[in-house]
Amino acid sequence: MSQANDHHDEPHLIPYKTYILVWLGLCSLTLLTVAVSYANMRHMTIPVALMVASLKCTIVVLWFMHIKFENRVLWWFLIAAVGTYVIFVILTFADYSYR
Repeated sequence: MSQANDHHDEPHLIPYKTYILVWLGLCSLTLLTVAVSYANMRHMTIPVALMVASLKCTIVVLWFMHIKFENRVLWWFLIAAVGTYVIFVILTFADYSYR
C-alpha cells in the first residue's frame, strides 16, 4: 500500500471543540439567512440567501461528512457535482430573467 493512502485506514478524530465551532458557525449563518429575508434587498435577497445556503452546505460536507479527509478522486467527483449544480442554477436564473 502506498504512503499516500495510509492515512485513510485510520479514523479521523475531530475534537469536540471543532464540532462546537462548526455548529456555532451554522447557527450564525442561519440567523444571517433570517436577517436577509427581512432586509429590503429587493432583487438581491434570493442570491444572497443562496450564497449563505451554499456556504452552510460546504461546511456540512467538509466537517460532518468528513470529505475534508478523503482522497483526490472523491474531490473531483464533488467538484463535478457542484459545477453541474452551479450551471443549472445559472441557467434557471437566466431563463427566469428573460420571461
